[in-house]
This record gives sequence, C-alpha cells and structure tokens, in this order.
Amino acid sequence: MPTLRGVTHASAPTAAPPAPPSAPVSIPDLRQALAARGALPAHQAWVLRSWLQAKPLDRRRRAAEHALPRRLREAWPALQQCWDNLARVLTREEASDGERLLLALHDQETVESVLLPRGGLCVSSQVGCAVGCVFCMTGQGGLRRQLGSAEIVAQVAAARRLRPVSKVVFMGMGEPAHNLDAVLEAIELLGHEGGIAHKKLVLSTVGDERVFQRLPHLAVKPALAVSLHTTDDQLRERLLPRAPRIPVRELVEATDAYARASGYPAQWQWTLLDGVNDDLEQVDCIVGLLRGRHAMLNLIPMNTVPGVAYRRPADERAAELTRRLNAQGVLTRLRQSAAQEVDGGCGQLRARHAVQWLAPAPERATLRPAGAGA
Repeated sequence: MPTLRGVTHASAPTAAPPAPPSAPVSIPDLRQALAARGALPAHQAWVLRSWLQAKPLDRRRRAAEHALPRRLREAWPALQQCWDNLARVLTREEASDGERLLLALHDQETVESVLLPRGGLCVSSQVGCAVGCVFCMTGQGGLRRQLGSAEIVAQVAAARRLRPVSKVVFMGMGEPAHNLDAVLEAIELLGHEGGIAHKKLVLSTVGDERVFQRLPHLAVKPALAVSLHTTDDQLRERLLPRAPRIPVRELVEATDAYARASGYPAQWQWTLLDGVNDDLEQVDCIVGLLRGRHAMLNLIPMNTVPGVAYRRPADERAAELTRRLNAQGVLTRLRQSAAQEVDGGCGQLRARHAVQWLAPAPERATLRPAGAGA
C-alpha cells in the first residue's frame, strides 16, 4: 500500500488515499510526495501555500488546471486528506480569551493548540515534554515522542480551517529546543509559504545554547520568548529540573544579544507561584536584571493543576507586581493563560481527554466534538 513518502501516485480521482505514515512526518516528506507526482519546486510552493493557508488550489489568476501537472491535480484530493489527518481536530473548548483545540495525530497521540485573540495560534512541538517544570501539567507526564515538522505546520492548517491565523507562537506542549530541527523547518515554511510575518513567529524556550547558536543564521528569524520564572539560579533549577544549567545572567545576556540583532524584543515568561516567586522583593531583582533590555516581561499566574503543590497567587498581588515593575522601567504585562475558566491550561485538555476516553460512554460525552456548536 502506498505511503506518504512513497512514489506511487493516484492515476484517477477514485484512487485510494495514501496509507497513514508510520513515523513523524517532515516537510521534506511533503515535498517528496509532491515531487513524486510531477511537482516542480514552483508547483510545490503553490500546493503547500494553498494547504497551509486553507485556500483552494484555483485561487490564483492562473487556474491550477493549466498550471499544475495532471498527475498532481488528480492525486491532490487524496493527498490533501492525508495531510489534513496529520493533525485532526478532535475537540474544541471555548473560553472568553481563546479556544483550546485537542488534535489527534496519525498515530492517535494527541497534542494541544490554542486559538488566541487577534489572530494568534499557539502550537505544540512535542507530545509531552521532558523539562519537567514542576507547575506544568504537560511536564508531569514526560516526553512521549517528537513531532515531525509537517505535524507542527499541520496544526496551523487545521486552525486556519476554523479562522484566520496571522501569528504563530511555539509555546504549546513540549520544549522547542529539544526538537529544534523540526521546529526550524516549520518556522521556515510558515515564514514563506505560510504567509506569517517573521516578527509574528515566536519561539519559546527554557534556554538552550543551540537556540542562540542557530537562530541568528536563519533566513526566517523568529522572535524569542524565554521562560525565566525566577532570577535565582538555585530556585530555577528546582522549578525547571531538566532545563539546561545556564546561569540566569548569562541567559539574559544571550537573549538580549539576539533580540537586538533581530530587532524583535525578547519576551520573558514568568509564571507566578504563590509564595515562591511573587513577593515584592522580586521586583528589585527583576529590575536589576532586565531594566534597559530590549524586552518585555510577561507575568502569568499559574494554572491550577490537580495534584501539584504550587498555587496561583491572588489577583491583587499579580497586579501590584505589574504596577511596580512598570513604574521602575521594566515593560511588564500581566497575562492570563488562555482558557482558564475551562481548566484549559497547557496539558490539561489532553490529560482530561485521556481520562474520559477510558471512562464509561456517558462520562466521555462531556467533551464537545469538533464542529459541534461552533
């Protein structure tokens, strides 16, 4: 039976679709599948652009009938179905500040994406995560597997079938630096055929030397977001137990150098934990570290995670920290993790789905299927 990577092509519209792939699928695999059906590089760009932007092949002035090889046109419906199934929306949970999507991959593993306000989309780069952040639901389950670059961009294609997407942030499940080749392939495609402005592609990381070595040399340079959470090296080691042991000051210097070279302000992520990193003494430490940098600090009260000892701080405390930091010259925004009121923090929807899938049928029905009541 033909596979996504195989050279067998459909000779008629009624041909069977390619079989599901047996391993993570990369963007070069997609290009190979197109080339096997007669697509030259310009044809490949046309088809990839149409798929990623959720637009028909005939949207351009020159109709696909006259511009694309016949073999490719005939094979495209089956091939498109196979590509769409790389990341298929299982459930949608709406909240006032976003909509969380649970997507099934070709091997029935699941990942989460989040539709954010103002055309943003948060995508996952791994099934699970190996960093083990103590306050994160995704980190509690460890890493199950890497996503291929095609599975990453397929999340964008799936989201665009629901609504326009003009910004993509790599802040979902997984640590992008641990799957860097695939993430950078995805960024390159999204910055070209995906039609996303380079400054609206944001790579989030806990900090990894490979990120700072490779990003400056990319044709598509994303903005950088770094999970900081504390200015104290020892506390950071406890909160992010398997993050690279880069001293906080060195991490800030490297991030600032990239931000100034790329022209995009760095985004510092600080998950607020009650009684851990939310006291007013933190303000002086943060000011000493970040004032004058080409950066923005995002304070994010943690999601409540069942079974995790850490707690979300009071709203008044988070607001006070934000006011003080802005007053002392550190550009700071108080953000809420999307989909709070539906317990939709990163990893929670996936974990809840896994539990409900094992439950009796009446209990499983609580998750709204994709397309219902949209």
